[in-house]
Amino acid sequence: MTAHANYSLRDEIRDYWSDRAETFDLQVGHEIFSERERAAWHALISRHLGPGAGRTSLDLACGTGVISHLMHDLGFVVTGLDWSEAMLAKARAKAQNRGADIRFIVRDAERTLEDKASYDVIVTRHLVWTLVDPKAAFAEWFSLLRPGGKLLVIDGDFVSRNWATRLRDVWEKLTAGKSRVADNECTAMAGRHKRILARVHFSGGARAGEIRRLLAEAGFDQPVVDWKLGAIHRAQARQMSWPKAIERAIQHRFAICATKPK
Repeated sequence: MTAHANYSLRDEIRDYWSDRAETFDLQVGHEIFSERERAAWHALISRHLGPGAGRTSLDLACGTGVISHLMHDLGFVVTGLDWSEAMLAKARAKAQNRGADIRFIVRDAERTLEDKASYDVIVTRHLVWTLVDPKAAFAEWFSLLRPGGKLLVIDGDFVSRNWATRLRDVWEKLTAGKSRVADNECTAMAGRHKRILARVHFSGGARAGEIRRLLAEAGFDQPVVDWKLGAIHRAQARQMSWPKAIERAIQHRFAICATKPK
């Protein structure tokens, strides 16, 4: 972190995720660890966005390119956008290894600088909860879509605590490693995350109803909330400790699909 006077919250968010890039794909819920989960993601995307068929898609805050590659699998022409060079380096390496023709660009997801009406679909995963100004971001995304284009938001309330969250906390303390360096690093990252969370718009948790309302205000036609992410969560649970799997099962995670009027 820097004390520079012009160092903004957006800069802090970028640097936080850049520092997490090296280990990002080791975590269940970020990278995909089974064909069962991959198929569940394909089904969710296809259910809301339809076939790729060469349509142009923008993966906002693409990170290491997980969703970008799912979109590419389905036949979309994909652009992955992220503000972190470290994340994009991972994404580009994956694309090279897999022979996937995906365009990756360094941009702010809230201020993309992309051409207006240049995409058929936009997808975001776990981005909305970090937005500084969701009204401005949703207006920007609306402008990037062609008439009839669709936005798919995959997110959740990762803030509100419940009995499963407390159970997971106890389990992690009981099973924590003994490395003081690792513990200190985890504590430092958790502190940074907490400071960022306190200043974003959805500091109290991203809730489907509020996101749906803001999307409608931005001009999207009748945003639809989809709570049926169980197939993804069950596949992920096979790779998790049982307390984390329970927490994942009862968290308020959702997808919202919204259409730009023709």
